[in-house]
Amino acid sequence: MTRRTVKPADDLSALESALGHRFADRSLLQLALTHASAGASRLGDNQRLEFLGDRVLSLIVAELLYQRFPGEEEGALARRHAALVRQEALTEVARAIALGSHLRFAGGEAAGKRREGGAGALADACEALIAALYLDGGLAAARAFVARAWEGMITADPTPPRDAKTALQEWAQARGEPLPRYAIVGREGPDHEPLFTVTATLKDGRQAKASGANKRAAEQAAAAVLLEQIGAPQ
Repeated sequence: MTRRTVKPADDLSALESALGHRFADRSLLQLALTHASAGASRLGDNQRLEFLGDRVLSLIVAELLYQRFPGEEEGALARRHAALVRQEALTEVARAIALGSHLRFAGGEAAGKRREGGAGALADACEALIAALYLDGGLAAARAFVARAWEGMITADPTPPRDAKTALQEWAQARGEPLPRYAIVGREGPDHEPLFTVTATLKDGRQAKASGANKRAAEQAAAAVLLEQIGAPQ
């Protein structure tokens, strides 16, 4: 029989301190920490909160960038925004607040490995936490956490980032070539934690393959590999 890891409510006080918010409704926080693998939990799981948190985070980050970089054009702001809401950024924040130690999975060794460093599970739970903050304390509570937790990433680079797909596209266009082609060649894992494998292909047939937790992440990874193969700057 599968056993679930259940932590006492008091164990959440440290997480609340890291979030800067004391929950009036602790069940929201507990729900945000419940991974889909926990099955038919009494509370459910965090997938619906993840959906909401993604949208709340997107709005807050857009507002922070709009205020922080008043002279930048839309395209530059969009590149910054994409970098700040992607899985890697969410995982970095999740690890900074030790979120993994509070996640609730189905029991077993695989759950332990996901808890320690599974980027997909950590990123999803981080989005769910932002939704829980929003529902419990309003937009102000969610904004306060995001502004603090994302501050270092927002100010880390004075120039807008250029993602790998954009860099590969610009490399091809500069040579009068058609845009690189991307194709999903594999998908594995459960619905709540999939792994996509994608190829990126140039006109001359040069190709790279990479995997990611979603189609966008896999495409970015494949583009980065291909850029390295052709010796183009990223």
